[in-house]
Amino acid sequence: MERYLYVIPGDISVHSEGKIIFVNRFFYPDHSATAQLLTDLATHLAAAGKSVAVVTSRLQYDDPSARLPAREKVNGVEVHRVATTGFGRASLPGRATDFASFYVTAFTRLLQIARPGDMIVAKTDPPLLSILAHAASRITGARFANWLQDVYPEVAGVLGVRAAQGPLGRILTAGRDASLRAADLNVVLGERMAQRVQDARVDVEKIWVIPNWSDEQAIAPLSHDANDLRTRWGLNGKFVVGYSGNLGRAHEYETMFAAAQALSGDPRIAFLMIGGGHHTTLLKTRALGAGLSNIVFQPYQPREALAASLCAADLHWVSLKPELEGLIVPSKVYGILAAGRPILAVTAPDGEIARLVAEHGCGVQAEPGDHLAFAAHVRALADAPDRARALGEAARRAATSVFSRGRALSRWTEAVTETAPATQPSPA
Repeated sequence: MERYLYVIPGDISVHSEGKIIFVNRFFYPDHSATAQLLTDLATHLAAAGKSVAVVTSRLQYDDPSARLPAREKVNGVEVHRVATTGFGRASLPGRATDFASFYVTAFTRLLQIARPGDMIVAKTDPPLLSILAHAASRITGARFANWLQDVYPEVAGVLGVRAAQGPLGRILTAGRDASLRAADLNVVLGERMAQRVQDARVDVEKIWVIPNWSDEQAIAPLSHDANDLRTRWGLNGKFVVGYSGNLGRAHEYETMFAAAQALSGDPRIAFLMIGGGHHTTLLKTRALGAGLSNIVFQPYQPREALAASLCAADLHWVSLKPELEGLIVPSKVYGILAAGRPILAVTAPDGEIARLVAEHGCGVQAEPGDHLAFAAHVRALADAPDRARALGEAARRAATSVFSRGRALSRWTEAVTETAPATQPSPA
C-alpha cells in the first residue's frame, strides 16, 4: 500500500460541503485488515474527486504504544487522529477502556467537523459505532451509513460475554437496530449478514452486499521454486496446509489439531501457522505437549511479503464457528483467493465461506469437529496435485472477477453516490 500513498502533515480544514467522513479506530499506516480496507476505499474515493475525511485513533493495532500524527493528509484524505488510551489487546478491561475513550473523542471530533450534506460512515472497530454515528448525524444534520465488518453485540454474546447476553445486551441491540434502520446505507459483507440486518426490520433498499477484497495485483500466484520462504521455513517437498492471520475466539482449531495428529505419520504433509491470536498461543502449547513436529509456526509477515507467505501453502484452511455465521465473514479468504490457493472451509456447510467455495469450485468443506473429513481432504489433495492446482486456478479466477479490488471499490463509489438506491443492486 505504501507504494502509492503520500502523506502531508499539518493543520487541515475539512469544512467543505458534502464530505464523506469515515470513522474507524485504525487507518494508514496501520496494517490491520480494517485499516487496509478503509485506506483502499478512502484513497479511491478521494482520487475520484470526492471530499474524504477519516476520524481514527493515533494508535496502531499491534503497537498500542505508537502515537501517530494528530493531523495529516494521505493521498487526498484528511486524517483526524484523536487521543485515546493505549492499553492494547492484552486484557479485556484494557480493550474496553481503549474503546470507551475512542467513543468519546471520536464523537467529539464528529460534532466538530460534520455538517449538513456530509455523510458519516461508521465501521465496526470498536463495536457499535453505528450508535455513535446515528447520534452525531442527528446533532449535525449529516447523513450516515454503516459498514459492518461484524455484528455486535451478538458476536460478544456468542463468545460468552455475559453482559452481552443480558439486559445490557438487549438495550445495545435495540440501539444498534435503531441506528441501522435510520441509516441511509448499510453495507454488509455477505448474504447471511444481509439477512441478519434485514431481520432487524431494515429496509432492503438500504442494504448493499459488498464483499471485502484484497489487492489481486500485489498478491498473485507464486510458484514454489520462486518462493524463498518455503526454503527458509523448511517446507520444500511438502504438501503444506496453511493458516494466515489471526486465530482468535471466533475461530476453532480443534479440528485442525486433531487432523494434524492423524496425519503426523505422513512425512509429505506439513501444517504452517502464520500469525497470532488467542488460539495460536493455545495451539502452540498443545502441539509442543503432543510432540507434533508437523506444525510450523511463523509470526505475522510484513505486507510486502504477503504474496510469498500465502503462496507458501498448497491449501489454506479457514475457520468460523457455525453460531457466528452471518455475524462475521473472515476477510483472510480474499487474500487466499488472490494467491490462487484452494480453501478448506472448516465452517457450517451453508455458511458464507462454504457457499463461496462451492459456487466458485475453489476448495472443499469440512464441518467443525470432523477432523477425519479434514484429514481426508488433505490426503486427497496431496495425492492429486493436479486437482489442487485446478482448485487454486478457480480461486484466482474468483479473485480477479467477482472479488476484485476494482469491482468492490466501484460498487462502493456507486453506493455512496446513490446513498439510498431505489432497488438493491445484485451482490454478484
